[in-house]
Amino acid sequence: MPETATVEPMTRTSEPLVVYNKYDGGELATLAQCSEAEVQVELLNAASAAPAAAAMPRHERGRILDDAAGLLQQRAETAAELIVAEAGKTIRQARKEVSRAVNTLRLSAAETRRNAGEVVPFDSFAGSENRHGWFTREPLGLIAAITPYNDPLNLVAHKLGPAIAAGNTVILKPSQLSPLAATFLVDLLREAGLPAEFITVVLGDRSVAQAIISSRLVRMVSFTGGFATGQAIAANAGIKRLSMELGGNAPVIVFDDANLRDAVEACVSGSFWAAGQNCIGAQRILVQRAIFETFLESFVSRTAALKCGDPRLEQTDVGPMISAASAAEAKRKIDDAVAAGARLLAGGALHGAILTPAVLTNVPRSCQAWTEELFAPVVLIEPFDADEEAIMLANDSEYALQAGVFTKDLNRALATAKAIDAGGVIINDSSDYRHDAMPFGGAKYGSMGREGVRFAYEEMTQPKVIAITS
Repeated sequence: MPETATVEPMTRTSEPLVVYNKYDGGELATLAQCSEAEVQVELLNAASAAPAAAAMPRHERGRILDDAAGLLQQRAETAAELIVAEAGKTIRQARKEVSRAVNTLRLSAAETRRNAGEVVPFDSFAGSENRHGWFTREPLGLIAAITPYNDPLNLVAHKLGPAIAAGNTVILKPSQLSPLAATFLVDLLREAGLPAEFITVVLGDRSVAQAIISSRLVRMVSFTGGFATGQAIAANAGIKRLSMELGGNAPVIVFDDANLRDAVEACVSGSFWAAGQNCIGAQRILVQRAIFETFLESFVSRTAALKCGDPRLEQTDVGPMISAASAAEAKRKIDDAVAAGARLLAGGALHGAILTPAVLTNVPRSCQAWTEELFAPVVLIEPFDADEEAIMLANDSEYALQAGVFTKDLNRALATAKAIDAGGVIINDSSDYRHDAMPFGGAKYGSMGREGVRFAYEEMTQPKVIAITS
């Protein structure tokens, strides 16, 4: 466990932020916070550094990102222990997050060596035969990056890496609940040679976030978090680019020809990884009726075998949620579903911030457990008969990031994937698979932009045309 420390990424205020261990409640660090007035100075300084960031050669940006990836890999266990302490992930899950963050930085470095622009075929239109030219990808300037608590390292890397590769400066506001991994990564980037003024770390209350979002110095807001906050950002940002990943309510369809053992194993992991605090975690599993009872029995048995408790222990499968309040709110939604007629087949016991993995069935469609993103170790398993019914149920959500489909029939898989309205469909795996190079974002309400290194890089740049008449 990291020692208690005082970190000063910004000007002191009278009310420092104390970060606590999510399992035992111990104090991890005391961090200085900005006031609304102080953040205006930070914004001005960050914007003033934008020309220098844009002027940094691509090879230098790439070298810094590669070197930072190497430093993170060297200190992987320290980073993993930090994630365990401040976010409550199990040590095995935290190590995977660190390895993914290393890859995210390396993918960002690779982006500096390509995707610089394209030749424009001006002679494709009559009258422009004597014109030649191209477009380049130019940085936007100052990017505001606002990150959540659940992946406190890799989701920060997904914003900082592409922004640096593109030649922008960043004002980073990490989650107040898990800011330590973010400052750890920023320190590594600076150690690798990134000028300190290219990234500004800011902590503070909603007034600070509001000041950042509404500032005309900010050219883009990149946000990952909840819908209510996303709506507030959209309402107050003014005229600037917005990229927002706002969560989902992921369905997984298991057809009767699926490999049952593989489907159960993948869905258990996809439902309860990171204590269910996963925006693409499997929340609604739809199983064809012919195999429903067999799947359900196997799933419940596998769920009951999961070990809950101290996330520092290698054998722990499910650690604490981010807070006792979050766990209690999830428990309330379970109880509401049961009161409405749902059956609780496993889990649902509350022990402080730990909620034992819960399996529900027969959940009414009016319940919050069906209609909302739970962001907790809670999964719904329901039967269906025809393929069309499964697709209808899968699409019965106002928003969707990803979905999963299990079948041995390729034509069935592709037809289902086409019919599901989601940002991605993962075939023969749970909805929670993500490769950091692929485009990542939602469908339907709240869909705004894409992450994934190349796609975030493109969001954080703007084309500039050069045309020559010969």
